[in-house]
Amino acid sequence: MTLKKILPTLALLTLPVIVQAENYPAPVEAMRERGVEVLERFDAPGGLTGYTALYNGRPLALYVTADKQHALMGSLLNAQGEDLTGAILEEKVSRPQSKVMWGKLKDSAWIADGSDQAEKVVYVFTDPNCPYCKRLWKDARPWVDAGKLQLRHVMVGTLGESSQKKAAYMLAAKDPKTVLLGNESGKTPAQEAKTVQTEQRQQLETNQQLMAKLGASGTPSILYLDERDMLQMHPGSPQGEQLIELFGPRP
Repeated sequence: MTLKKILPTLALLTLPVIVQAENYPAPVEAMRERGVEVLERFDAPGGLTGYTALYNGRPLALYVTADKQHALMGSLLNAQGEDLTGAILEEKVSRPQSKVMWGKLKDSAWIADGSDQAEKVVYVFTDPNCPYCKRLWKDARPWVDAGKLQLRHVMVGTLGESSQKKAAYMLAAKDPKTVLLGNESGKTPAQEAKTVQTEQRQQLETNQQLMAKLGASGTPSILYLDERDMLQMHPGSPQGEQLIELFGPRP
């Protein structure tokens, strides 16, 4: 899964005329009302006007017809069948958004697992009670123990009150790394915080909002930069060859 993934089909939207805001054509304003974040206008062929946008963390393009009463959403192809939308979305949305969201991940509340000098850094949305997160932790040991990988666990409490209390306990611990090690290995499960302090509550809320912004729907969700410095996401716990694709050759 990638943040530059676009809708595979071209849908024709015939939308009712509504009150415009910020001079957007009616169909674009209608999409904004439905939760689409419109970013930038751009010139498009065939008398169309293009708009880059984001929906659930994924980039897309809107093409408004000359009468400004209809919009196309998806990929625009030329006479040779070539996709004209992908390059625009990468330049105007995916690459800038990759930098922005990577910065937000750096600023989130996370617990490091592995060397600070590791060749590769990966962020993982982690729930203390998630069994698949624990599987990922175990499967990543060869890379982490070899000093080649640092997992940065962005703590969330998606599996209920117990998860929220445990995540708060881990973030507030004097030695979060040791608490993380005990919880993910299963040797010393994290305790539930008796009271979730304001600081940890805010950290968890911010992490949860970031997770939603990135379009991650469950834990673990793995975020990393590919060879082109584009932000990518792998949902779930990788297995077999997927581990090598994400973390590199097995040490």
